Amino acid sequence: MTEFPTGLLFDEAMRLTAEVAAAHRLDIEHPALPRCHGRVLAGDVVAPLSLPPFDNSAMDGFALRHEDLRGDETELRLVGEQFAGVALELALGAGECARITTGAPLPAGADTVAIKENVRVDGTRVFVPAAKRGHHVRYAGEDVGAGETVLRDGQALTPARVSLAASLGLPSLPVRRKPTVAVFTSGDELVEPGMPLRPGQIYDSNRELLMGLLRADGLEPTAWPRLPDDPKQVEIALRDAACAFDLVFTCGAVSAGEKDHIPAVLGRFGRIHLWKVKMRPGMPLLLASMDQARFLGLPGNPVSVLATYLSFGRALIDGLQGRAEPRAKLRARVVGGIEKSHPRREFVRARLRSDEDGVLWADPNPATASHRLRAAADSDALMVVPEGPQQLAQGAVVEVWPYALA
Repeated sequence: MTEFPTGLLFDEAMRLTAEVAAAHRLDIEHPALPRCHGRVLAGDVVAPLSLPPFDNSAMDGFALRHEDLRGDETELRLVGEQFAGVALELALGAGECARITTGAPLPAGADTVAIKENVRVDGTRVFVPAAKRGHHVRYAGEDVGAGETVLRDGQALTPARVSLAASLGLPSLPVRRKPTVAVFTSGDELVEPGMPLRPGQIYDSNRELLMGLLRADGLEPTAWPRLPDDPKQVEIALRDAACAFDLVFTCGAVSAGEKDHIPAVLGRFGRIHLWKVKMRPGMPLLLASMDQARFLGLPGNPVSVLATYLSFGRALIDGLQGRAEPRAKLRARVVGGIEKSHPRREFVRARLRSDEDGVLWADPNPATASHRLRAAADSDALMVVPEGPQQLAQGAVVEVWPYALA
């Protein structure tokens, strides 16, 4: 294997991950709007029209000319009606009004709407209370002006953003292609759930953990057969995946043990970008490239898989798709305090709760070992404890990463 960075600080490893992802950004495609949800926009969107496109009523009621109102109540003459969906080219003269529905264009001359509930009607005589000019009117362009940039390159397409594009009449959007993803777990000790266990064997929990995390982030991963502790079979499987996928996740076999063959294979047939990060859990993390694929080798302990996916896995996926918006980060106060003596950045499983004053609290789980999966199941976030020895008192403020992080 050629030289590559190893034993990096967390922030430096994240910087290198972003550089690798940016250098291998995925192609742009133009799917129909219903298939844009959750994607990353690949270009600015300029409004082709104004929103609203015309002055219209915000309520069901009566359109009128504000200059006709006198005192607490004014009698007007009903001369027509205007419903949403059709512009009837009505025009109001002095002392006239028209029945109107929500969203309907204002008749010419009208500048105010009196809501139905506040008006008395006697045939063609309409008695309207005093109102402010422009009351219950939605003006053309007050939300979006034609030619205005409304969506930005690199934004994640939330339902509200896709809806905005639909309101502008756009049938499709430019987005980055979603990465194709392969998932490998490794180790002769792993057994599929439901099968009998022999002495020394354990059930494969990492596959369900990683596949679930990827699906929750909108991807469609493919689970490959478990990698055995055989270097030739590891080589064959990884080289096959490297030709067929954009992104390959492996779990286990990335440390320095006699059965940890993945680093040697990637170093021989590809390029290792970084190996080993000063974090806990998750130190043996490996980032590499081979053929068309980026490889992220995660450690084998399940909590290490969780921590490295939520940090480096998401960063790599976002970078490949050109996501420019940082994911939401929360800050919370620590329940009970934390004491840490080692120098690495630590990710502690915690349960979040908000008190009656709106303060977010993170209650750390006492189980800290990286194999303690129940502690991860009992928690809903990772609490970030910075590098260096730390003594965080009750109520100290820390960064927290919810498992479901938008």
